[in-house]
Amino acid sequence: MGSRKPRRPAVDTGRTGPSARSADNVRRAGGHGSDSVRRPGGPHRGAERSSFHGATGAAPRSGAGTGGDGGSDAVTATVLAFPEPPVRRRRRWVLTTVISAVVILGAFFAFLFFSPALALKTVTVQGNSLLTTDEVHRALQPLMGKPLTTISEDDVAALLADRPEVAGVDVVAEPPSEIVVTIAERVPVAVLQSGDAFLLIDDEGREIGTAANRAEARLPLIDGGTEAVNSAVFSTVTSVLSVLPEGVLTQLDHASASSVDSVQLQLLNGQQVFWGSAESSVAKARALEALLQMPPNDPPIKVFDVSTPTAPVTR
Repeated sequence: MGSRKPRRPAVDTGRTGPSARSADNVRRAGGHGSDSVRRPGGPHRGAERSSFHGATGAAPRSGAGTGGDGGSDAVTATVLAFPEPPVRRRRRWVLTTVISAVVILGAFFAFLFFSPALALKTVTVQGNSLLTTDEVHRALQPLMGKPLTTISEDDVAALLADRPEVAGVDVVAEPPSEIVVTIAERVPVAVLQSGDAFLLIDDEGREIGTAANRAEARLPLIDGGTEAVNSAVFSTVTSVLSVLPEGVLTQLDHASASSVDSVQLQLLNGQQVFWGSAESSVAKARALEALLQMPPNDPPIKVFDVSTPTAPVTR
């Protein structure tokens, strides 16, 4: 009786579970030649699945490719970095630039309008004679402490609007904390007497100041007191006085007119000037100025008639 060879266990070629696939993968990875167990569906199906995972760089599912001893296949994934499109890069650069500019401008304007470093501390006044510097400082007190960038010429003019002496203002900022206010004053051309007071008036009859006495005013007195401003000839007289040079104006004692065609002036030395109407007043003023510069006559001149400026007459 011959010896019996041990029977080899039958191989279940229909198994497709994880254990069979794992064993198959382990034998292939170990390089043990051809597979002793073939799975339905064709040879080396497990190898094809492994190759697929390696090509795509996808990690194997949990439990796949593991042997009975707990080992695992090594899978390496590579990520390719593509360069950023130029259009997107330009957009990001423009956006960053715009945001930076807005922030810088905002900080700059905040400094200009809110910084205490530019607060007004000093007001320098010039061009004033009728209006005192102290009066200007008191009028502009509401502006003190405000930033120079928020103070306009209109703001200064509005605070001085109730001052009859002021015809206009010019304002120059001197950083960090000073403004220079140049005042253009109205020009007084005559004096009106009101009781014991002497009022300085301009060519429109506006009261722009006072004089302590008649001698201090050094301007011609218009006859008729304060009611003279309501007379029909008042504007004629003031228009004549407004064109006289200062050197002539200070020599006048008073002015009067019985009609618009008969303006008369009287000098401090008693000499008379017959002016006539207000027409050609500039030419008449030049003629009178020239006559007053003539050397004294003997007998002295009592009347200068400049009603015809091209042919003045002295008597």
